[in-house]
Amino acid sequence: MATRNWVMAACAAGVVLLPAQELFEGAEQIEPLHAECTLFGPKRESLTAGGLRAVARNRWAAGKLTADVVSRLAPRSFRSADTTATPRADRANLIDRHLFSAMEAAGVKPAPASNDYEFVRRVTFDLTGRPPSVEKLVQFVADTAPDKRTRYIDQLIGSPEFVDKWTMFLGDLYENVDNNTQVNRFPEGRNAFHNYLKKAVETNKRYNVLATELITATGGNSWTQGELNWIVGGRVTGGPVQDIFDQQAANVAEKFLGLAHLNCILCHDGRRHMEDLSLWGKSETRRESWQLAAFFSKTTLRLVRVSPTQPNPYYWSVEENPRAPDYALNTTTGNRPARQPIGSIRNIAPEYPFADGGKPAAGENYRVALARFLTADIQFSRAIVNYVWKQFFVRGLVEPANQFDLDRLDPNTPPAEPWTLQPSNPALLEALARDFQASGFDLRDLMRKITTSEAYQLSARYEGSWQPEYEKYYARKLVRRLWAEEIHDAIAQISGIVPRYNVNGGFGQVNWAMQLPQTSRLPGEPTTSFLDSFIRGNRVDEERKSEGSVPQALNMMNDSFVHSRTRATGTGSAASLVRRLLDKYPSANNSLLVNELFLTILNRPPSDGEMQLATASLAQGATALTRQQKAEDLAWALFNKVDFLYNY
Repeated sequence: MATRNWVMAACAAGVVLLPAQELFEGAEQIEPLHAECTLFGPKRESLTAGGLRAVARNRWAAGKLTADVVSRLAPRSFRSADTTATPRADRANLIDRHLFSAMEAAGVKPAPASNDYEFVRRVTFDLTGRPPSVEKLVQFVADTAPDKRTRYIDQLIGSPEFVDKWTMFLGDLYENVDNNTQVNRFPEGRNAFHNYLKKAVETNKRYNVLATELITATGGNSWTQGELNWIVGGRVTGGPVQDIFDQQAANVAEKFLGLAHLNCILCHDGRRHMEDLSLWGKSETRRESWQLAAFFSKTTLRLVRVSPTQPNPYYWSVEENPRAPDYALNTTTGNRPARQPIGSIRNIAPEYPFADGGKPAAGENYRVALARFLTADIQFSRAIVNYVWKQFFVRGLVEPANQFDLDRLDPNTPPAEPWTLQPSNPALLEALARDFQASGFDLRDLMRKITTSEAYQLSARYEGSWQPEYEKYYARKLVRRLWAEEIHDAIAQISGIVPRYNVNGGFGQVNWAMQLPQTSRLPGEPTTSFLDSFIRGNRVDEERKSEGSVPQALNMMNDSFVHSRTRATGTGSAASLVRRLLDKYPSANNSLLVNELFLTILNRPPSDGEMQLATASLAQGATALTRQQKAEDLAWALFNKVDFLYNY
């Protein structure tokens, strides 16, 4: 396989070798791959494999190596590697040590390694939300260096597209919207929060620092101090202030600890309510959840009018009131059941109810103390590791990802029957959480460990009989339907016709859906129905989902956003993919046009059958106009193939 890559690269550099056996022992005969190749006979033995790589790299540096050079090589190189990943005890990546050991113990055979086309498409979408360019794809395939996958990952992490995708991820996690049924952040507050999160991703702010800044944020203007808007998002109406304290506690538990069940316990004890849901939760009491809520009992949210002469709009201030009482048990109305004295106890003081517990030091700001206890808790690391893991492996180590059961995590003390350990691989989850702590809570380091693992790089194709129970071993790559924003941005990038959206609240203009500050109800967003059909959620009461649907198929076939980007004539079409390829490849080069369309849209070469069908269709275009129409139809068909919509 490497030999063919070297010869392909040499051909692009104006060289081809006949017969190949004269230079490469055991290599097959290579015929000319490219019309411009110069033919050399067997007397040029001095041109070694290393020399070919050097020539190819020089051609890359000069910008002279193009996608068409793989047209003859493509069907063969699309096949997966012949070798199957096998368990080894000495694997350097801790993910591989745990997963392959578990597979070996269970007698589960892993899938083969992904081929280069699969890997580049997968990791580029997963890290950046965009497909690879055809130039980067072909360059990667031609590269024969053993570390090329790691180097490619390092190029993606920290890129502008990486920043956009993981800002969207955090915006989803922290539910950043302009308003919901309980609170209005206003577009300006939403934008400020978005920009704060984007800066955090850009600078690789350590996750413990990010959490601390959000939990402890204090200031007078939520439009200029973005981190205030996380606290603002916990405000609820229609009840006493304890309802707000409870919601803040529920947000901390779910977003930072993966403990969504605490929201239930804030209304009632776990006993007789959670016996079938959570071993931990069934023994928790409402009083313990109030101890967490009490950390917010001295926090006040206040609306401030932007201008005294105008009735609207307002921004928010978040302030500390040291004189405020601790969490008071004195309510009979509101959004939750009554809170009444427990014997002589009329107020609940803050106390961290997880791990080793903890109370604020004398005079310590309550929220500062909470952030200190929270970020030191290993569950804080488990939760974010699991949230991030799910983005890459589709299935979390704990599912649902926000419903951890604290009494079913330790492999050294498994629960009594009928309960079982909750994580699919408890030792791996614990090792990753400890490693995340040791890295200084570095999200980029976590993503790099995940994407460089052999387990992540397994193929989605499985040789043999796949069983549903193999899922928990991650024995093959689980496929995922792309996010709405990923589909939108892929079509825009691939077609060469990039839209412009003006976002309200002074946010400005963006070109990519992944740059939008929220996922719904944006004024002036003409692709709302297209994006919404792919279930991007609204960050309030509708989750982002990956299911397919009939409206999705209809939109891909009929929506003007797609149609206009498969055209070679019309508004903006001068830069369109189809127009460029028609100009680049005359009718005598239909196979090259087909190959580059496949590489650009599906990030893989066509199979022999696909090539035959597509070139036959293009050959029916007797005139320039009909050939154009056939090329447009082919581009439309590729956008509508199922493998365009899925990351595998």
